[in-house]
Order: sequence, then C-alpha cells, then structure tokens
Amino acid sequence: MAQSSTPTPTLLLGAAGRDFHVFNTVYRDDPAHRVVAFTAAQIPGIAGRRYPASLAGALYPDGIPIEHEASLEALCREHGVRRVVFAYSDVTHAHVMHLGSRALACGADFVLHGPEATMLRAGRPVVAVSAVRTGCGKSQTARFVGARLARAGLRVAALRHPMPYGDLERERVQRFATRADLDAAKCTIEEREEYEPWVAAGAVIFAGVDYAAILAAAEAEADVLVWDGGNNDFPFVRPDLHLVLVDALRPDQVTTHHPGEAVLRMADVVVINKVDGAPAHEVARLVAAVRAANPAARVVRTASPPRLDDAAAVRGRRVLVVEDGPTITHGGMPYGAGFVAATRAGAEVIDPRHRAAPAIAAVFAAHPHIGRVLPAMGYGDAQRAALRATIESSTADVVVSGTPVDLASVLALTKPVVRVRYELEEVDEPGLGAIVDAFVAGRSRTPSTTIND
Repeated sequence: MAQSSTPTPTLLLGAAGRDFHVFNTVYRDDPAHRVVAFTAAQIPGIAGRRYPASLAGALYPDGIPIEHEASLEALCREHGVRRVVFAYSDVTHAHVMHLGSRALACGADFVLHGPEATMLRAGRPVVAVSAVRTGCGKSQTARFVGARLARAGLRVAALRHPMPYGDLERERVQRFATRADLDAAKCTIEEREEYEPWVAAGAVIFAGVDYAAILAAAEAEADVLVWDGGNNDFPFVRPDLHLVLVDALRPDQVTTHHPGEAVLRMADVVVINKVDGAPAHEVARLVAAVRAANPAARVVRTASPPRLDDAAAVRGRRVLVVEDGPTITHGGMPYGAGFVAATRAGAEVIDPRHRAAPAIAAVFAAHPHIGRVLPAMGYGDAQRAALRATIESSTADVVVSGTPVDLASVLALTKPVVRVRYELEEVDEPGLGAIVDAFVAGRSRTPSTTIND
C-alpha cells in the first residue's frame, strides 16, 4: 500500500521539558508528521503559550500552541490527531496508560519515544545521574560526581534537565556561572533550587530548550560532562556511565513510576541514598528489589544527613519548614530534609495551611499528601509573592529552609531563616568515589572520546 503524503497530525503530551526535546530530536524536521500542539501538565503557567517559530523550525512558521492536557480529546477531534506522544516524567504507570486509553479512544496511536530515538551523542565523556523518583538526591549526587572529576584536574560542565519556565527563545541555551547570571535570567525559585548549588560550588551549569546547541556549548569548555537529571527521566545525552538513585525512605517505589523503572533497568550503577535515615531491613529489601530489576548493575549505598546551619536557633522554637517544591508536590513526599532536621533539633513545627495565601492553598488542595511543611513554590511572580506572604504571615519564630535556594535573599524575608544543607556522604568502601575514579582512569586509556583529548 502506498504511503500517504499527508503529514500525520500529532499531539505531544508534556510538561515543558522532555516534550520539547522529543519534538526537537524526532519531529522538528520530519515532514511526515505535523505536531498540532503540545499539552501541559505538572508545571503552572505553561499552557496558553506557544513554542516559538524560531525554535520550531521551517515547518512551523507560526510556532506551535501549548494547551491544557485536559483538552486532549478536544484537540484530537479538532485536528484529526492520529498520533499522541507521551513525553513527561515521574508519574505512575497507571497515569501513563489512562492517558493512553484516552488517546486510543480517540482513534489515535499512543507512542513513547525511547533513548535510541532521543539521546544525543556527545564528543566528550558523559556521566549521567538519574533516579526512580523525584527527590532521591540526584542533584547532590551529580555535584559529588562533578567535584570528584574536578579534583582529578578535569574541566567539568553540568547539563541540567530542562526547566524553561520563562521566555523560550531567550532560554534556548542557558549558561550559569554566577548568581548574577541567575538574576539576569530571572530564574524561578524552582530553577534556582537546581542551578544555585552548582554556582555556589564554583561550577558551570548549562540548561535551556535546544539540547543539541546546549551540548555543543558545554563541550566547547569542558573535558567531561555531568548530566544532572530531572524528575525520574532518562538522560537527553547518551551516558558513558549511568548512575541511578533509589530512595531508602521509599522502598516500595522502585518500579512503580514512569520512566523511573526504565531508568533503573538501564543503570550501570544503582545508588541507594538516604540509608542513614532508613531501617537496615528496609535497605536490605530495597537492595533485593534493585537486583531483581537490574542484576547486572553495581549497587552502592550513600547517606544524605540534613544539617542545620544553627541548630540552637530552632531548639524549642515554633518553626515554619519550607521544603524543595518538586520533591513535595509531584515527587509525592509528605516532607523533606527541612522537617527531619527541625524535628531532630527539638523544634515545634507549625502547619502552614492556616495562614496560606490563596495560590499556596491551591497547591495544598492539589496535593493533599503534603504534611506540616510549605513547598517552595515560585514558578512565577504571583506564586512567589504568595509564598512570601504565607511565610511572613505565619506565627513561626523562625523559618527552617530545606530548599537549596537562598530563600531569605530571593524573597527578601524579614523573619529569621535557618538553612538546612544536605550533601552526599559515602557509606560503602570502596564506594561511589572509587567508581568515578575508575571511570576517569578507564576513559583516559580509551582512544575514542578520551578525557583531555
């Protein structure tokens, strides 16, 4: 049968991240498919915008609209959609297939594009850090790896999973080396949570929308690249060493979420993090689950102890705990490092709901699992103002900040803030550091894509 010359109407389901990357790598220059729209989930303020023509390419002179995911059926009917592509992360397998069922009911194919179709090939060695769930400790692990590589005398560049929440054209390629760079880019709180710790450590981190261009920019000034993953997604760049984290505090969430299960099965090394906070029998159960899913991977254990800058300042005081936003919202955690550190220090943690501004109350309503903590929501000016108002109106004596961002400075808070810091610590010997050292030594002996070539 002869193939039709009419492009297949295609709809990309996303969350301003992998969906853009899938478009760029699979569909942008493909005349056989016509992407009629992106849809948006998880991230507020994305729907109602357009993927600009300057990024969409010659086949899309008017750009591509971004619609609400709730409009899936209406979009399929309006445009005669015959292919629906799922392209976001950290959702249950059931969530994926409920969307698949909706697409199938509209008569469309339901597609998941995998690593072979979407991973870019780098000209430098790549260490990638992924996880089975949001909040496992990817970023602190990526920074540990980056520091270890730097101590070996290598120029390191980090590539962060996309967080393009502002002007997409301006954010095509982003490079951050100073706090001034973050300010100039008008980064959201969520972006600063990921970029600021790299900058504070004296490292350079790249992000944006067009990862072919981002990769080229990073390769121009680095000997080795570290992929700092987002959510539980698999890397956009093909790794030479793939580290995947699982959370010792969530032993039943190893193969429950997409694409975290796939990521686990792809891993070269599985890092079981936060073992300092979990019972030994739960860690053993987790090790068994990991080995059942990926018997070939090496397994190492690490700790992530939260430490207050000033424990005495919170002991016996009423405190409001602010936590990393994505970990507490779609990551599904009721609390994070801030709550653990505050309670261990003898603080009285108050419930932020009683003084929550309307925009923050809406977050609590959408995520009823959240405990007595305040997620650091700041995707836009309005949400940032609501976060500040909630903090300032609370009856707390002290704010305990478990988010990686300098919240007091970003929000100009008048209440005293005590920060919680958490860095990766090795438990096994030899452990993760030895694995990174062996990787460096091995790549230095390999003729192709060598370090310092």
